[in-house]
Amino acid sequence: MNNEATIGKMQGMKLHGMTRAFHSTMETGGLSDFTADEMLAYLIDAEWDYRYNRRLDRLLKAAQFRYKASFEQIDFEKTRNINKNTILRFSNCDWIRKGESVIITGATGVGKSFLACALGHQACVHGYKVMYFNNVKLFSSLQYAKADGTYNKVIQKIGKQDLIIIDDFGISPLDAQKRLKLMEIVEDRHGVKSTIISTQFPINKWFDLIGDSTIADAICDRLIHNAHKINLKGESMRKLKSNNYC
Repeated sequence: MNNEATIGKMQGMKLHGMTRAFHSTMETGGLSDFTADEMLAYLIDAEWDYRYNRRLDRLLKAAQFRYKASFEQIDFEKTRNINKNTILRFSNCDWIRKGESVIITGATGVGKSFLACALGHQACVHGYKVMYFNNVKLFSSLQYAKADGTYNKVIQKIGKQDLIIIDDFGISPLDAQKRLKLMEIVEDRHGVKSTIISTQFPINKWFDLIGDSTIADAICDRLIHNAHKINLKGESMRKLKSNNYC
């Protein structure tokens, strides 16, 4: 069998990474540099890398993160109150496998959203399905879904995500309908799937923030007690970046 026929069969089986690697090796005249087992390993690695990168691209696109953030970009400046060892322990995403959650608090501009997106990006790197939501847009989209009859479908999609991020929690008031929707999401995920909440409101203000005492107690019980808590401090990162350009 000639090489062109081999490439044709690879393409027919949709082995695109393997096809590209084999074709590149042919063009550079490197086929003779490999033993049979080395060539096989090389082609399999190329196909694995191709499929992994394709899946990662799909996961990142579906997540719709606010920021293109990664672990390598996290600023561990001491004044920010970020324990590097604590954050790095999140890097293997074992907390997602266990269905644990993370609460990130701090003043406006200290980098809560960026850190949440970095944790979400790392989850995608490990193959987990993630969705990012701005607090206001989350409840608006759920309201629209309720109106057009797709609410159950949307809730099911959220429930299937290994990790969801609710950013800027509490920035808009929670009425009775929003409280019930939040409770439904939290209840479905409790102890099974992970959630990241970022908010400028301290945890001890959540009970009043949510409103209805019964629902607030249920939501707080499921979100707060077993969550990893990160309280960011320091100056506004936006202000610091702005000053750097002055």
